Amino acid sequence: MKPAPFEYVRPGSVAEACALLASDEDARLISGGQTLIPMLAMRLARPTRLVDIYRLPELNGIRVEGDVLAIGATTRQVQVERSALARQSLPLLAKALPWVGHPPTRNRGTVGGSVAHADPSAEIPLVAVTLGADIEITNPEGVTALAADDFFIGPMVTSVMPGDCVTAVRFPIWSHARIGTGFHEVSARKSDFAFVAAAAQVALDESGSCIDAALGIGGVGDRPVRLDVSSLIGTGLDKQSITESVRQAAEVLEPASDLHASAAYRLRVAVALGTRALEDAINDARAGDGQTAKRGA
Repeated sequence: MKPAPFEYVRPGSVAEACALLASDEDARLISGGQTLIPMLAMRLARPTRLVDIYRLPELNGIRVEGDVLAIGATTRQVQVERSALARQSLPLLAKALPWVGHPPTRNRGTVGGSVAHADPSAEIPLVAVTLGADIEITNPEGVTALAADDFFIGPMVTSVMPGDCVTAVRFPIWSHARIGTGFHEVSARKSDFAFVAAAAQVALDESGSCIDAALGIGGVGDRPVRLDVSSLIGTGLDKQSITESVRQAAEVLEPASDLHASAAYRLRVAVALGTRALEDAINDARAGDGQTAKRGA
């Protein structure tokens, strides 16, 4: 099957891209094209106009801005995966990236594209929600930012409005001296869409007590969710307290059933993987071989 006819436009600036989007509600952005191209080929998407932003230089790059790491929307996933700065500043994202698709798709796929597509099982949106990242949106009126938790509304549904363009993702850099991370997911085959995924990051003080903890779960419901595991802060992080904290936090999840897994299975696995990811993060921090987040390294 061939795509339905469409107009192809390559704007010279973000402002021009936003103007093109605002003038046609059926226009769509394209960058890496790893999701949109197959959808076009199967005629699951029929935009009247494709606005190609892949070559806009202002949307590409990885840079430290104070206490956040800003990643331009068209930055390829493989660029982040190979970036020493990203590994040092965002060890959780570095740990999750090898689970994103396959090497060929990461070579073309972009960070902004994954975020804008908003697949509930996708790893980059999960890390964004877990760490409390901000999504930068540019439109003809200017530049705004939305918290990742507010950006994702449902399966492939976001807060993006006609004329909006996702232009960057800003991940907070934890300044703690001892940081550890953990990431797990279950899928039918390596690099397939996850049935359930869990991402965790913890910070310990010199005595080994928890001073900060973040846990996110993806693939269970209609969007990634950050669970409240703040009860672990100030504790010695024994296995029983970790398991109980995750079990209580998971009560907010709204698991869904489909052909691949039942809601009960997803909920059970979410608790198991969430616990395991936290344990890995704690061991990572205790061992001191977790990649300590650094600003401007």
